[in-house]
Amino acid sequence: MKRNHPMPFGAHPLPQGGVRFALWAPAAEEVVLELGGEDLEDASAPDDYPMQRKADGWHSVEVPDARAGDLYRYRLADGLRVPDPASRRNPGDVHGASEVVDPDAYTWHDAAWRGRPWEEAVIYEMHIGTFTPEGNFKAAERRLADLVALGVTTLEIMPLADFPGRRGWGYDGVLQFAPDATYGTPEDIKSFVDAAHELGLMVLIDVVYNHFGPEGNYLHAYCPQFFNPAHQTPWGAAINYDGEHSRTVRDFFVHNALYWVEEYHFDGLRMDAIHAIRDDSPLHIVHEICAALRKGPGATRHIHVVLENENNQASFLVRDALEVPLVGTAQWNDDIHHAGHVLTTGETDGYYIDFADNPMALFGRALAEGFVYQGQPSKFREGERRGEPSTGLPPGAFVSFLQTHDQVGNRAFGERIHALADPVLLRAAYACVLLSPHAPMLFMGEEYGASTPFQYFCDFGPELADAVSNGRREEFGKFAVFKDEAVRARIPDPNAESTFEASKLRWEERTDAPHAEWLADTTQLLSLRQSLIVPHLAGPSRASSCTCEDGTLRVDWTLGSAHRLHLVAHFGEPVQGIAPPAGEMIYSLNATTDEALLLTLERGAVYLTLEA
Repeated sequence: MKRNHPMPFGAHPLPQGGVRFALWAPAAEEVVLELGGEDLEDASAPDDYPMQRKADGWHSVEVPDARAGDLYRYRLADGLRVPDPASRRNPGDVHGASEVVDPDAYTWHDAAWRGRPWEEAVIYEMHIGTFTPEGNFKAAERRLADLVALGVTTLEIMPLADFPGRRGWGYDGVLQFAPDATYGTPEDIKSFVDAAHELGLMVLIDVVYNHFGPEGNYLHAYCPQFFNPAHQTPWGAAINYDGEHSRTVRDFFVHNALYWVEEYHFDGLRMDAIHAIRDDSPLHIVHEICAALRKGPGATRHIHVVLENENNQASFLVRDALEVPLVGTAQWNDDIHHAGHVLTTGETDGYYIDFADNPMALFGRALAEGFVYQGQPSKFREGERRGEPSTGLPPGAFVSFLQTHDQVGNRAFGERIHALADPVLLRAAYACVLLSPHAPMLFMGEEYGASTPFQYFCDFGPELADAVSNGRREEFGKFAVFKDEAVRARIPDPNAESTFEASKLRWEERTDAPHAEWLADTTQLLSLRQSLIVPHLAGPSRASSCTCEDGTLRVDWTLGSAHRLHLVAHFGEPVQGIAPPAGEMIYSLNATTDEALLLTLERGAVYLTLEA
């Protein structure tokens, strides 16, 4: 089976042979295609092909002798040479030439794959460069069976769009259609997705549609219409989703979403920071992308879109009468992370200040209602109100977690929560998250309490590298613990290769204490979830109530099957004589019953029942 997403952008091999090249460059009167076989970077005189300009700013040319594997780039009238913004591969990085890729070169083996319903989602966020020592898709593919054995059903891959340098998180990508070559070839990625589907794993890709990275973005040189100066962002003028010429810009990103889902057969997207997208159009670009995915590949298989949205806009998560998402499938729920972090670590710096007052109750509210902040003023935001009411949404609309790349990597030293939290409370918090009706997520290595940090790393050019390193240390200088310049100097340099290497998982830890115990606990929780909770999630699940008193948290959910799930979690000093919730006990941690069947709850106790 072949998969090929047609689009007006980029280089496309033609059925009759040759390649059509198309570039939207409305600010350029002349564009020349430079084509040089497989050695364009070293060629002293590449072949030149003047491109035909149309009135709408499109430049195109067909080259009968061009073929897959050829390198090419575009030369502007002032001599500037630029890569194709819709390049399918840029083997020489973001400043180098693009490569013609034939999407039909790979033969797929997953013709029967239709995805999985969202209620089965157990998400595993991974960064390909640090997931294995080799840091590529071929090595990651060899580890897929380990994730299946753990109980994972869904992989969420951090961004692949080509970014500057040999290492990075991926959120500074500039070539949206070109997977970064450090991770392998397009065929390597397709093989990874193919193998994941064979094992029953869904694969989501993280995409960044709110900005381009600070290095390697040449669009301003020939297409300033791609940006709208009426909207200013931390990265300069916003991407033009709502101004003059915005239709072509919107098409670029709609095609990008369809490209990953159709040509690479991903099962959906995780859309980064949609709160940073500036779009005053009647139809927000996120709505348009989700609609295109539903009407296209979503018509024949399960396609899911997970949102990141600091503004807690429940309106992006609404369902129809049949509980089908109208826009996003779910949202990363930072609120449950922040409340759980304060509850288990006691830290209240920075944005954690909003969760400092009674974090156990806020953790319970997040479990019961999704968002903690549903319109209340935020102390961290100096009184600005944040969020929309979320009580009408099903628990599955929230992706809940105790770690992500953000919350670990944006710490000065990249410490994971296992290095910071009270282990007794942390184990209880994990049971609450992994056994709730929410869609749970683990960050790679979390399942065994990895000792390795996940630090912020990049590989920018010298001038930008210094600015990033100095800026990061100045940012942490606002915290009391980093007021001392000598302490700030210990913060790892993001551009140092050692920072990247230190962030790689050590898979051998999984069999050593205490990591093996954490792995066994996580596996047990996910197995229990799959066998006893997931079968009841399809349909209109809702939270019924949440109470918090004397160190004990109680949350009740009505599941889609009309069964009720009852959670009791105790984070205070031991208590006795507690009435258990109704139903059959399906999980117990640090909880015992006496002859009268009353509960004794130790610190860190969790007790879960399922009531028919």
